[in-house]
Amino acid sequence: MNTFQYARPETVADTLALLNEYGAEAKLLTGGTDLVVGLRTGKFKPRLVIDLKRVADLPAGISLAGEALQIGALAVLSDVSADERIRRYCPALVEAAQTVGSVQIRNRATLAGNICNASPAADTAPALLVYGARVNLMAPAQSRQVPLSEFFVGPGQTVLQQAEIVTSLEVPLPRQPVGASFVRLTRRRGVDLATINVACLVNAAGVTQFAYGAVGPRPFLVVDDSGCLADPTADDRQIDQVIKQLAAQASPISDVRASREYRQAMLAVLSRRALRAALARLSTNF
Repeated sequence: MNTFQYARPETVADTLALLNEYGAEAKLLTGGTDLVVGLRTGKFKPRLVIDLKRVADLPAGISLAGEALQIGALAVLSDVSADERIRRYCPALVEAAQTVGSVQIRNRATLAGNICNASPAADTAPALLVYGARVNLMAPAQSRQVPLSEFFVGPGQTVLQQAEIVTSLEVPLPRQPVGASFVRLTRRRGVDLATINVACLVNAAGVTQFAYGAVGPRPFLVVDDSGCLADPTADDRQIDQVIKQLAAQASPISDVRASREYRQAMLAVLSRRALRAALARLSTNF
C-alpha cells in the first residue's frame, strides 16, 4: 500500500476546501469497502484520503422530505434495507441492498458510496434507476441535483466534479400503485459480484421499466410504454418479443464471469423473471 496523508474534516465546507486543494489526488472515505481494497492493490494512489464519517452536517439518516425519501450520504446499506419506509415503498431497493457483499460489508458500505464507485455491476444502481432516484451534489459555489440516469458516465466514472460531493439521494414516492423487483445472476451463491443484475418496475398505467447492470459500461434504463408487458392477455410470444427488443440495447462484454453471448441470453431470462415478480407485487398494491 502506498503512503498517503489522512484528513478527518468536521464540516462539508472543510471537505470541499480539501477537495479543491488536492483535486484528483484526493479520495473520499465513507464506508471504505471499495476504497480500502483499491488502496491495497494499488488501483488507487491518492496523496490524501478524506474521512467523511465525522462530517457533522453530512446526513447519515433516512428521512421523508416532501414527496421523496431522502437517504443521507453516510447511510449504510444495512440501515437502508431495514428502514420501514423503504421496505414499504421501495422493496426492490431492499432486495438489491441485501445482495451487496456480506453482513459485515453492508454494515460499513454506504448507498452513496456504492453509486459513486460507479461499477457497471453495482447492485443498488438498477433498483434506484427504476424508482427515479436523484443525486444531491454540493460544491463550494452551488448545489445541484442530478437524475441518477445521468449520473453514471462509464466504468468508475460519474458526473462528479473536482470539488463536489454527494450529500444525499432522493427516491420519489410513487404517485400511483407500482410493483417492482430486483434479481441478479452470479457465478456462485454467497458473496460475489453480479454477472447480470436487473430491476423491473411496472405502474398502474401499464408502463414497464427495466434497469440493467453488468451488461454495458454503465447501468442504464429501458422503458416499454406499449402496455404489452403488463397486459394479462398478452401471449408469451408477444412478451418475449418486447423483452428481446429491450434487452438488445445492452452491450455486454466477455470477462471472467461470463461471455458476451451468455450475458445477452440470460438478460432476457432475468428480465422475464423480474417482470413476473413486479406484476405480482403490482396486483397486491391495487
